Amino acid sequence: MTAPTTDDLLRLDNQLCFALVTAARNVVAIYRPILEPLGLTHPQYLVMLALWEESPRSLRALAEALAMDPATASPLVKRLEADGLIERRRSEQDERRLDIALTSKGVALRARAVDVPRRVMARLGLTIPELEAVRDALVRFAGAVEL
Repeated sequence: MTAPTTDDLLRLDNQLCFALVTAARNVVAIYRPILEPLGLTHPQYLVMLALWEESPRSLRALAEALAMDPATASPLVKRLEADGLIERRRSEQDERRLDIALTSKGVALRARAVDVPRRVMARLGLTIPELEAVRDALVRFAGAVEL
């Protein structure tokens, strides 16, 4: 096997960034029809996952859990609030802080969403160990750069 040439290194098919971007776009497309009956977009689903793990959370803590800035998370929160899934309320510990909390409707949605991961795995044709291996390989890239 020969070492790649400079031209080979610049081929689109050889780019890690291209593989990651196209994979991300395709994964979101796989989630779309699975999430539509729940009334969620993929980014909204991620917010709900974080809140199903811990609620209430401050907007800052929620954004940190999702690896996004609060200005990006805020419109997602507002939309989920308009849909009645979450509510913003004053923190009991600090009146200046707004906490994001699940409503009873948001809690109930979790029961309908519990099958989402299995359906995604089925669409991808992956087993749990295969999915975990892909996820674990990507962890090196998640948060690799301080923004």
